[in-house]
Amino acid sequence: MKELVVSEQNPSYFTAFENLAMSRTSTGVLTLRFHTGGGPATFTGTTHTDFPRALFEIGEDRDNRVLVLTGTGDRFMTDIDGPSLGDITKPAQWDRTVAEGRRVLQRLVDLEMPVIAAVNGPVSVHSEYALLADIVVAADTTVFSDFPHLTFGIVPGDGIQIAWEEALGVNRARHLTLTQGSFTAEQAERWGAVAEVHPLDKVLPRAQELAETLAAKPQLLTRYLAVTLRQRISRRMAEGLQVGMALEGLTAADLAHHSN
Repeated sequence: MKELVVSEQNPSYFTAFENLAMSRTSTGVLTLRFHTGGGPATFTGTTHTDFPRALFEIGEDRDNRVLVLTGTGDRFMTDIDGPSLGDITKPAQWDRTVAEGRRVLQRLVDLEMPVIAAVNGPVSVHSEYALLADIVVAADTTVFSDFPHLTFGIVPGDGIQIAWEEALGVNRARHLTLTQGSFTAEQAERWGAVAEVHPLDKVLPRAQELAETLAAKPQLLTRYLAVTLRQRISRRMAEGLQVGMALEGLTAADLAHHSN
């Protein structure tokens, strides 16, 4: 693995976000790790606000040649702090949620560099962050699912529906969504949603190895490869996020009017 750039040379945004740890090699491989207090990540309102802002900074920094996304410990992301997201039954709060939700996924799929996901175990919250990567390397302990939406009683319209359709196929994605089902890394590899499956301790090193190989190529080549390969998914996000999140908001607002 390449030696990390010393902290004095790192841009200020590396340490600007509470639940996002960043480090970069001298060759331009940026690793972004979701965490909470240095341990496994709990998704919060702060994360929802900060991740799209972080992606903007990452995309504007030409010293970043490849992005590696990963979690902390033995899971990518499995917990969510619902109350920290605010009262999603209120239009003003949902307006903010929509704005952040659209930006995070559109910025992720439009990021002008290759993205590699190092999925370090189960991911039941925002699995789309991992499945939208250009290359997905997963631990053999990984299980993908969508815990929050149907559990909370809201439509999964924030882009996860698009990511699952693209990664799994329309019929399989519909079945798993309607039944709140899950799928393993081995299943995802068979279905073409995951590129490689490894023991947990090999996942991040393998993702960073792949990233270094890409970072060694001419930057214009890798930038335009990313743009070229994601045209369909970028278009689908642009077309589907607004409607999907509007419908999710309607079901969220309905939560305030019934108790069953």
